[in-house]
Amino acid sequence: MIRLLLCLLALALPAQAQEEPMNPTGETIVAGLSQNLVSITTNFSGSEILIYGAVKREQPIPAGAPLEVVVTVQGPSGPLTVRRKERRFGVWMNVDAVTISRAPSFYAIASSVPLDQALSETENLRHEVTIPSAIRAVGIAAEAADAPAFLDALIRLRREQGDYSSAEDVVNLVESTLFRADIALPANLTEGEYKVRLFITRNGIVVDKREEIITVHKDWLERWIFNLAHEQSLLYGLMSLVLAVVAGWGASAAFGLMRR
Repeated sequence: MIRLLLCLLALALPAQAQEEPMNPTGETIVAGLSQNLVSITTNFSGSEILIYGAVKREQPIPAGAPLEVVVTVQGPSGPLTVRRKERRFGVWMNVDAVTISRAPSFYAIASSVPLDQALSETENLRHEVTIPSAIRAVGIAAEAADAPAFLDALIRLRREQGDYSSAEDVVNLVESTLFRADIALPANLTEGEYKVRLFITRNGIVVDKREEIITVHKDWLERWIFNLAHEQSLLYGLMSLVLAVVAGWGASAAFGLMRR
C-alpha cells in the first residue's frame, strides 16, 4: 500500500511542476492610470490615458532574456454585421454579409518591442492580445466563401477611423522595472467600461498580468439628447425643426439690425 502511494506521488509531482507559473523571481505588476473616468461633453475631442507602473520583485532581475511590457485597452464589445457591396445593373447593393459575434468598439495595443518578440503565438491566443484574436468570429466560414476578407475589411476600416491601433516600441521601459505608455482615445468613444490589461513577458511567455477599468460616460445633457433622439425620434425631430426656425429668425433679425 505504501509503495503504491509513493508511485502515485511520483507521477503527480511532474504534473504539478508543469502547472506552476514560470516566475521564479516573483515578478508582479504595480500600475496606475492617469484617470479612471472619461466624460463625453459637447466639446469632447478625444482624450489621452497615461498608463504607468513598476515591476515588483522578490529576487534580483534574472540574467538572460529581458523583460517586456504589452498594454491593451479594449472598449465595450458587441455583435455586428459586415456587408460587402458590389455595383450591379448600375446600382450599388449588398451582395454578401457575415455576422461577427463579438467585436470591440475600440482596441489599442502598445508594446516595448515588436509584438512577435514580446509574445508567442500560443500566449497571444491564450490571452487574446492582438486585434484579430480579440474579435470573435465563430462560424462565419459558412456565411461567405471568402469570410476572412470581411474580418480584414472590418479591421482596416476601424483602423482608418482610429478605433483600432497598434504601436510597437512605444512603451517606455526603464531598467526592466519602471514603464509608461500613452494611449489616445478618439472622439467617437462608445459609452461603457474600457478594460486596460498590462502584461509583462519574458521569452514570449506571460510572467504576470493586471487589469484596470476606465469608465466612459456622457454628461447629463449629452445623455438626454442621445436618449431623446433614439427613444422619442418624433419629439427630437420637432425640437430640431423649432430650433432651426428660431436660429434662422434670429440670424435674419440680427442681419437686419446690422444694415440699419
